[in-house]
Amino acid sequence: MNRGIVTINAGSSSIKFALFSLTGELSPQAEVSGQIDGLGTAQARFEARDSSRSIVANETIPGASVDHACAFDFLLTWFTDHEAAWQIAAVGHRVVHGADAYSQPTVIDAGTLERLAGFVPLAPLHQPHNLAGIRALETLLPGVPQVACFDTAFHRSNPPVAQTFGLPRALTAEGVRRYGFHGLSYEYIARVLPRHSDRADGRVVVAHLGNGASMAALVAGKGVASTMGFTAIDGLVMGTRTGALDPGVMLYLMDNKGMGAQELTRLLYKESGLLGVSGISQDMRTLLASDRPEAREAVDLFCYRIVRELGSLAAAAGGLDVLVFTGGIGEHAAEVRRRVCAQCAWLGIALDEDANARNAQRIGRGATEVLVIPTNEEWMIADHTRSLLRL
Repeated sequence: MNRGIVTINAGSSSIKFALFSLTGELSPQAEVSGQIDGLGTAQARFEARDSSRSIVANETIPGASVDHACAFDFLLTWFTDHEAAWQIAAVGHRVVHGADAYSQPTVIDAGTLERLAGFVPLAPLHQPHNLAGIRALETLLPGVPQVACFDTAFHRSNPPVAQTFGLPRALTAEGVRRYGFHGLSYEYIARVLPRHSDRADGRVVVAHLGNGASMAALVAGKGVASTMGFTAIDGLVMGTRTGALDPGVMLYLMDNKGMGAQELTRLLYKESGLLGVSGISQDMRTLLASDRPEAREAVDLFCYRIVRELGSLAAAAGGLDVLVFTGGIGEHAAEVRRRVCAQCAWLGIALDEDANARNAQRIGRGATEVLVIPTNEEWMIADHTRSLLRL
C-alpha cells in the first residue's frame, strides 16, 4: 500500500485538498487534488483531479446544508472507495494565524488546538474554518498525526519596526501588530528561487497576485516587510477586499452611515476591491476583456497599488535585484505584469514584451531580473509535514 500526506486548506465555503506520495523524493505534483465548494448550502460540489490534471470526480454532495464535518466525511469515503491503494500517513493543514506564538509548523495536540482557538479574534473569518477541518479529521482519522502550517510564520523574521503600528504599547502587547499573510507562498518562492536566479540571496520582492493579493520583500531569503498587516484586508486592492484604507473612512461610515461591525466586515471583505470599483466582477480576466471604463479604472487601481507598494518594499529591502510574479493573476495576466513593469523603469525593470506575452519564466531584460514562478503552497505544507514527522 502506498503511503501519502493529505494537505488541507479549509475556508468558510470551500475545502481544497491534495494527496502527495511519500515514496521517494516529495514530488511537486500531487497524486490527487481538488476541492469542495458550496459549504453551508444544498449545492456543495466535489471535484478531484489526478496527477495529469484529468477530472476523476465531479459530483454534488447530498445534504440540505453540508458543513465541514459532512464534507470531510464525504472526502474520506471517496478516498476509501476510489484511492484504496493509499494509506493516509499524516495530514498537513494551512492555518491562517499563528500570532507571535508560532514561527514554525507544529504537530497538533489538544493544547495546540486550544491555543490556536485563542487566535480566532485575530482572524475571525478564517481561523474558525481552519480549526473545523482539524477537529473533523481528528474524529475521522483517529491516530493519524496532523500538522499546522501557518500563513503568518514566514513574516516573523520581519524586523520589529516593520511589525509595529503607531498604537499605545498596551495594545501592541495584546497582539495588535502587523502579521502578514500568504507566508506559505512566499516560503515556497524563497525555497525554489535559487534554481532560477543567482541573485536569490539578494533583494527580492515577490508579488502574490490573485483574488487575495499581497507582496513581500525578502533579503537573503528571509522576509523583511509585507503589504498585509493585522488582517488580510491591508495592502493591495484585491478581488473583493479594499486593500489599504484610511481608518477615518470607517469612522465616517460608522458615524454618518450607521454601519456596525458586521456591515463594515461585509463591505471591506466582500463588496469592495475589483468588484466594488468596477461594479462588474472580481475576476481580472473579465475586467481585462471588458471595454467599459469602470473595468479599466479597477485594473488601473490594482496596478497602481502594486507599483506603489513595490517602491515601498524596495526601500525596505535597500534596493531591488529580483521581482517575482506569482499567484493566479501574477502567473497568467500578462497585461497586469506589463502595466506594472512599465511604471518601474526607475527600479531597473525593463520588460521583454514577447516573453511576457508567452507567460515565460524570465520576462525581464533590464538590470533587475523579472521572473514568473508558479507557487505551490500545498507542496510546502506537505514538505513541512513530512520533515516535522520524519516520514
